[in-house]
Amino acid sequence: MKKSQLVFFLLPTLFFCVSLGASSPIDPDDSEDFISCLQSKTNNATSISQLIFTPLNSSFQSIWQARVNNLRFIKPSTPRPSVIVTPIDETQIQASLFCTKKHGYEIRIRSGGHDFEAVSSSAVVPFVMLDLVNLKSIDVDVGNKTAWVQAGALLGEVYYSISQKTNTLYFPAGICPTVGVGGYITGGGYGNLVRKYGLAADNVLDVLFMDVSGNILDRKSMGEDLFWALRGGGASSFGIVLAWKLRLVPVPEIVTVFGVNITLEENGTDIFYKYQYVAPTLDTDLLIRVQLSSEFIGNTTRKTIRMLFEGLYLGKIDTLLTLLDKHFPELKVKQENCEEMSMVQSSLVLAGQGFTSSTPTEAIANQSDIQKQWNWKAKLDYVRTPIPKKGLRKIWRKMFENDRSELLIAYTFGGKMEEYSDTAIPYPHRAGVLYQLYKGVFFLDQTSDTTPASLKRIKWLRRFDKFLKPYVSKNPREAYVNYIDFDLGVGSETYEEASVWGERYWKRKNFKKLIRIKAKVDPENFFKHPQSIPVFD
Repeated sequence: MKKSQLVFFLLPTLFFCVSLGASSPIDPDDSEDFISCLQSKTNNATSISQLIFTPLNSSFQSIWQARVNNLRFIKPSTPRPSVIVTPIDETQIQASLFCTKKHGYEIRIRSGGHDFEAVSSSAVVPFVMLDLVNLKSIDVDVGNKTAWVQAGALLGEVYYSISQKTNTLYFPAGICPTVGVGGYITGGGYGNLVRKYGLAADNVLDVLFMDVSGNILDRKSMGEDLFWALRGGGASSFGIVLAWKLRLVPVPEIVTVFGVNITLEENGTDIFYKYQYVAPTLDTDLLIRVQLSSEFIGNTTRKTIRMLFEGLYLGKIDTLLTLLDKHFPELKVKQENCEEMSMVQSSLVLAGQGFTSSTPTEAIANQSDIQKQWNWKAKLDYVRTPIPKKGLRKIWRKMFENDRSELLIAYTFGGKMEEYSDTAIPYPHRAGVLYQLYKGVFFLDQTSDTTPASLKRIKWLRRFDKFLKPYVSKNPREAYVNYIDFDLGVGSETYEEASVWGERYWKRKNFKKLIRIKAKVDPENFFKHPQSIPVFD
């Protein structure tokens, strides 16, 4: 499918179960005015009426909830949209944009709905939610090693579509199969191939994008500055991504996945200490991540830290074992800890869904097979200097103070990431980063994130975040925009206010460049949210 055809690809309207939605924060008459406007601006008023939902529709709540992937926001106090529009082509997006501006709404664009603060699904002001769920066509061109992917497609759907055409090409993107392509790439996007091929955004060749005036632009017509901004600067500050042209990268027919559990009693502190030195310098065909959590030792009240070292190796078991025996023998990875499989099977196994290599590969593209188990508050840091053993032991003790609801994930960088400058795209966390450190607390056993236990966990996480300051990146303390965190601040009246969070996501040079581009592309600041790129007088 050629670029000019892609946005015109029509998909059938999705149907959802019936559920009563929350009340709208705006007068229903205003919603009716918006709907009338939308019907007048489209060729088929009957068709568009089937794609518009207000709180008066019985399916409103289920459609809103379908892609709210952080379950802590599915509660009565979360503000819902005044109107949801689920367009099936770009003319309906243009009409939605026009009517949203005309009737004084703000707009939120939802691709997969994985944003950590529900920015795409909620707002404290009256807003229209443009849900791109119906725009998910994927056109894989094996000969040219490319794929055009619409913004509403999910990563699992992309992986499955590629695997149906070839088992020697892939796209270097994230772990979670229900993350939406549209938003994911606009924040940079790391994954299991990051050490070999860099970020997802590093492997974007072209884009189809709608600006604030409704013009559809590609890379050539928008110019390199805007194309730069969209790949890591958060496209929701600039307009609406309709589709990406992706570069597919070579992978072997057989890859190896491994996993080893280690506790403190099994020399875990020393092994993690060495991990910090070794993993970022290993062959780029190998990616290791470490999941860390506290647990009780047997039936006692004493706690330990369990570390799950997981890895993906672009090759076979025997070569991997030789590599690890030479550089990281302390990990004691054996044949029985490893399994060979295809690349798409590795995405299944490492998705954290309990899938195995024998799970049918179509499961990665089937949302009904994927559990919604994300109910958390999370933060992210970048580690540039190995944490000393004394510091690690302090971290373990801090983790023991929590109620075992915490999860830390160390995700190794190095390799290809060392080859990019901080300004190649807006995402600046490149050379010198040993690993990124996710830390979060879960509320799965709670009725909401406002129970006494949940509030205690959030308080612990914020204290823990402050405690980590000496051990993570500095000047600025770096953060990841795809793991958006309103705790960093939301002020944007002045550069000084906005820099508190903006320089942490993008560093100063990139943040200032994003502000300049924003002023040209969206000078009236129509596309905005609490941490969008600001416009100053």
